[in-house]
Amino acid sequence: MSTSTEQLEIITNAPISTWYRIGGRADRFAQPGSNEQLLQCLELDPDLKVLGEGANLLVDDSGEPNLVVSLQTDGFKAIEIDQTTGLVCAGAGVPLPRLISKTINSGFGGLQGLAGFPATIGGACIMNAGGRYGSIGDHIIQVHAMDRAGRMHELKRSDIDFDYRQSGLNHLLICSVVFQLTPGDPLVLKEELTECMHYKKQSQPMSEKSAGCAFKNPTLTDPIDSIGQAGDRVSAGMLIDRAQCKGMTVGGASVSPIHANFITTTSDAKAREVIELMDQVRIRVLDTFGVDLKNEVVIWSRDETLPISEVTR
Repeated sequence: MSTSTEQLEIITNAPISTWYRIGGRADRFAQPGSNEQLLQCLELDPDLKVLGEGANLLVDDSGEPNLVVSLQTDGFKAIEIDQTTGLVCAGAGVPLPRLISKTINSGFGGLQGLAGFPATIGGACIMNAGGRYGSIGDHIIQVHAMDRAGRMHELKRSDIDFDYRQSGLNHLLICSVVFQLTPGDPLVLKEELTECMHYKKQSQPMSEKSAGCAFKNPTLTDPIDSIGQAGDRVSAGMLIDRAQCKGMTVGGASVSPIHANFITTTSDAKAREVIELMDQVRIRVLDTFGVDLKNEVVIWSRDETLPISEVTR
């Protein structure tokens, strides 16, 4: 069933595509093709949720009551590369792998270390996606975004609070992002891209259904023997592993034996099983090390009674 608001199609009871391939549906779903249509979406629901690739998202079985918006439309998927300056402007709906490939082929490096991140530019910017080889915020110099009142903003790099897995931009709707990249030999850049992909395939369950890392790497508030000193950022996967969580299961959800910070699912798994398993892992790590892990995976739910504290309302 669908209705239309000035050429903006609103689909009801729509599936929400995530890499877990489980979870509930959206009460309403829209794919605006322009800033004007995005503004229409805000007028319909100022609390709307933006869906990227769904790679870092778990939707509770209860579904999502707010309007869900996808910017993977032509109006938000343009890429402009200035061959003279190395400035690259990409729409929020551009898949990150596509941007990496296009910039490398054009002879510009900087993003190849983000190989294997299945995100849109908007989502990657919001969470400052990154890993062993750096973060996307390292190369962003400007962001164009709309606030919840429909006003456009042009933020410079100095206006953005990029930090570990955060940008401070969660209150905004990213429309496009400008990068400053550096000239490089496409062949060398492709070799670096291959190296990054090889590392990911060797160290992560790439062929399994998951949302990537379930928890952020925490900063220790107190020293822990054989782990680190106060102030050190340590691997959440290491803590989960040493707390003997590998192999833990709840229904169709399991802590991966390859990388303890990945929770994988079977085709018949329920989102609630993932949520319960995450809660069990968090409790065991807290009891073992006194470290309270924070979600990296985003959880959407209409249920106010969920045991996990970091559901994105």
